[in-house]
Amino acid sequence: MKSGNHPLVLIKKRRGGHGHGHHGGSWKIAYADFMTAMMAFFLVMWLLSISSPQELTQIAEYFRTPLRTALTGGDRSGASSSVIPGGGANPMERLGEVEKSVMSERARLAREDRARLKKLRENLDQLIERDPRLKALRPHLLIEMTPEGLRIQIIDSQNRPMFQNGSAIVEPYMRDILRAIAPILNDLPNKISLSGHTDDLPYASGERGYSNWELSADRANSSRRELIAGGLAEGKVLRVVGMADTMNLKTHVSDAAVNRRISLLVLNRQTQIDIERENAESQAQDINSPEELPATVTPPSPAPDGPTEQ
Repeated sequence: MKSGNHPLVLIKKRRGGHGHGHHGGSWKIAYADFMTAMMAFFLVMWLLSISSPQELTQIAEYFRTPLRTALTGGDRSGASSSVIPGGGANPMERLGEVEKSVMSERARLAREDRARLKKLRENLDQLIERDPRLKALRPHLLIEMTPEGLRIQIIDSQNRPMFQNGSAIVEPYMRDILRAIAPILNDLPNKISLSGHTDDLPYASGERGYSNWELSADRANSSRRELIAGGLAEGKVLRVVGMADTMNLKTHVSDAAVNRRISLLVLNRQTQIDIERENAESQAQDINSPEELPATVTPPSPAPDGPTEQ
C-alpha cells in the first residue's frame, strides 16, 4: 500500500515468543563456582610452591594413608606396591593390605613377647644355678610357658611351708625367692598377675568369716609386697587375686602341700590387653543415669492378713 508518494511500512510483532529475551541470573552462579574453584586451585599451587621437599612428602603420604591405617598405627599404604590404595593386589581378596598389616603387626608383637619371655626363663634358670640358696629351693619352683605368658609357681611342701600356718606372714626362704627374682622381672616391660592358692581344708581359726578366700588373697598380696621390696616397680603388678582351693595341682588330696602355692604370671601383650579391656571403665554401666539401668518390675505387695493399725 502506498500513501501518497510514500510507501506504507507495516511492522509485525510477535507476542509470547522467546526470541532473544532475558536469560536470568543462573550464569552468575556458575561463574561464581568457577572462580571459586580457580581460586582454590591457585591457592593449592601456591602452597605447594613454597613447601619444602620434606613437607611435600608428608602431604603426599597423608593423602595416601587410609583413615583405618592412621588410627590403628599400621603400615602406610604409600609403602605398598598395590595399585589399590589400602587394598590387596587382588580386589577379590577378603583381606586387604590394611587388614594384613594390622595382623602382621600383632604377629610381630606376639613374636617379640615370646622371645622376651623365653629370655626371661633362661635368665631365671641362670640365676637359680648361680645362687646357692635358690638352687637348693629349685624343687619348689615350677616354670612353664603358657598361652597367657610365663608362669612361675612357688609351691609349698610339708617340710618347708612358704607362709606361717594359717597366716599370710612370709617365711624367710619364700622371701629370698621373691626378692631374688624381682630385679629380673622389673627389667621387662610386661606386667604381672599374682594369684594365691590354698588347699581345700577349711580355715578353722582366726576371725569369724575369714576363709581360704581371704587367706589366699592375703598371701598373694604379701608376695606382692616382697617383690616390691626386692626392686619391682609398683606399677608392674596388674592384678592380685585369691583363688582359694579352686585350682588344685593335685586333686582328690585335700591337704596336698603342692596346692598351697603362689602363681606369678608374667603376662604377654594380648593377655594384658584382655584383662584391661575386661575391667575397662568404658564397659561399666553408669548407675547415676536412670535411662542406662535395665527396667525392673516391682511385684505388688501382698495384702495383709489382718487389719492394720491406723
